[in-house]
Amino acid sequence: MRIALFVETYLPYINGVVTHVHALKTGLEMLGHKVLVVTADPAVHHHKMEDGVLYCPCKKIKKLYGYGLASPMSRRREKLLSEFHPDIIHVHQEFGIGLFGFQYAKRHKIPMVYTMHTMYDDSLYYVVPKKLIPAAKKIAGKYPRMFARRAVQVTGPSKKVSEYLHSHGVTKSINVVPNPVELDMFSVKKADLDQVASIRQRYHYAEDDFVVCFVGRIGREKGLDNLFEMWAESLADQKHLKLMIVGDGPDRPRLIELSRQLGIGDQVNMIGKVEHEDLLNYLVACDLYVTASTSDTNSISMLEAMAVGLPVVHIRDDLNRGQVVEGVNGFIFSDAKSLRKKVMGYWQMPEKEKKAFKKSVVASVQDSGAKTLGENLERVYLNALQGK
Repeated sequence: MRIALFVETYLPYINGVVTHVHALKTGLEMLGHKVLVVTADPAVHHHKMEDGVLYCPCKKIKKLYGYGLASPMSRRREKLLSEFHPDIIHVHQEFGIGLFGFQYAKRHKIPMVYTMHTMYDDSLYYVVPKKLIPAAKKIAGKYPRMFARRAVQVTGPSKKVSEYLHSHGVTKSINVVPNPVELDMFSVKKADLDQVASIRQRYHYAEDDFVVCFVGRIGREKGLDNLFEMWAESLADQKHLKLMIVGDGPDRPRLIELSRQLGIGDQVNMIGKVEHEDLLNYLVACDLYVTASTSDTNSISMLEAMAVGLPVVHIRDDLNRGQVVEGVNGFIFSDAKSLRKKVMGYWQMPEKEKKAFKKSVVASVQDSGAKTLGENLERVYLNALQGK
């Protein structure tokens, strides 16, 4: 098959959708398929084809981390895509590039597959004034519904996508295809132990400090306010317990101040952006991963943490049930009291039990690599070609 993947941003930019699409391209190529990624790039001024990627010129949007917004119409893009002769159009995001893919599939009568990655209701505050958010949510739901209704097959990383689309009037079945993790990159064996030691030294972690981390965009949708408040209520007395927040975003300055106001500033390190190639060493420098986000569908950062053996302490989220299994790859908490119980329980676990638990955590994501993702989507594409 010849498959065209449409995504608003791609390498060298890094986010969950980019990681997913890159892994999918790799997995499909491993299976013998031809793949073209169509993406926007503010750094190019003309359409450029390179290594199976069509980079399209676009306007940089500062509010969206410098990502670009491309025009949904382009004769040059149309010509280059037609020369590729795609059998399947797979749209991963819904803006300029995604809309072009949507229209191209319709014009050329090519089966379209649509993957909804992002719960946009939780991110509207980036671009919409607060007082307009209720009205914007109604409009926001109609847009992915348009893509889902037009697509022959629809996928999402968790049941949360199914619930969202069904609540907005989509009646077709949604394929749940879990996100991938770069298993070749996120392995303890590949960590630089000197760098790991240097990271712990840089942030003044003592040998007996227990470091809990979170990795992600620092925005309201990640639930860090809630995490900090529960931490202050239940874990502020544990001075050898540290919280490392990796990532950048609009809420970072406010959350630094919040940690001080809550009296946990000496426990919290908000270290900012870390390059993707350095993230492995930061994860290995930690002991546990925590998230209070209910906006994620199947967090790739969480999967990367699991790949290096960090159990995940995850806030209860019934629509993401099964991603973290109590006692297998992590723990579930629902309030400050249970957060303390789970974190302290693992911290105080005998080393022999911890070692066995870490192996269980790593094993839980071993079938989450690029090839598995490619195989899962290959089945979806075949159904799309058969009109199912």
